[in-house]
Amino acid sequence: MSAATEPAVGRAAGQATGKGPAATGGTARNRSGGRLGRWLGNGAVQALLVVVGLVWITPLAGLLLSSLRSAQDTASSGWWTALARPGQLSFDNYTQLLGDAGITQAFWNTVLISVPATVLVIVLAALAGYAFAWLEFPGRDWIFLLVVALLVVPVQVGLLPVAKLFGQLGLFGTIPGVVLFHVAYGLPFAIFLLRNYFADIPREMLEAARMDGGSEWRIFTRLVLPVGRPAIASLAIFQFLWVWNDMLVALLFADSSSQPLTVALQSEVRQFGSSIDVLAPGAFLSLIVPVVVFFAFQRHFVQGVMAGSVK
Repeated sequence: MSAATEPAVGRAAGQATGKGPAATGGTARNRSGGRLGRWLGNGAVQALLVVVGLVWITPLAGLLLSSLRSAQDTASSGWWTALARPGQLSFDNYTQLLGDAGITQAFWNTVLISVPATVLVIVLAALAGYAFAWLEFPGRDWIFLLVVALLVVPVQVGLLPVAKLFGQLGLFGTIPGVVLFHVAYGLPFAIFLLRNYFADIPREMLEAARMDGGSEWRIFTRLVLPVGRPAIASLAIFQFLWVWNDMLVALLFADSSSQPLTVALQSEVRQFGSSIDVLAPGAFLSLIVPVVVFFAFQRHFVQGVMAGSVK
């Protein structure tokens, strides 16, 4: 190669690798444009999220303010007037609500239904998900296919047959009956979610644990469960929210002594019509518990859903 061509090759190589003068200037401009684009993009996204957040939080704020106003104030003006006249706000509605034995019993019934239904689904689905992901047994793939097929079965299909079965077993109108129904219909999705998440665990990690003498139970409790914490947290949110906010199953399977808060509030509407001083604090009390649960597990939510729902 001649001496005249070497500088040209050097300049071309420098521009191709970003080390030449022209490439350096272009790279600087590209970086500045990239920063500006990212800043504008983030600003637009943040502004959009703020607007969406305000739209979603407005009904919640209205419900909260309505629950703190008297029935007379609510009937005479909108809830937003309390922002200018905070003297309307008091906790008398909550005091009256919590003094109602039926409402407080319904609240504790909701807790007694939601917590066991969530815990049982997580435990059973974690065991089944690990078995479907890493244990070899006859018919494993066909059984898992059957579990996935159960995802398309609507809840309404099983209401009457299960109600007849519970009547024969003496579970109709009891809290255990409602819990068992929620566990049965929550397991297919839970097994599908956790199995897909557990299947992404590197095989070498499990083989190393087996070579070190770890039993399947020890591997499951000490290795798989800690790694699967994001998916388990996501499942806990889904299951708890579904059971806590359910009214259809409770209307059919629960009686007056085992009805949850959703059914108790629905009966208040039927009896008193526009009793907003009872319904607003009851609805906010029913709403605040799932919100607390969601924020308690939110840092695991997105990671668990994205990893467990896509294989």
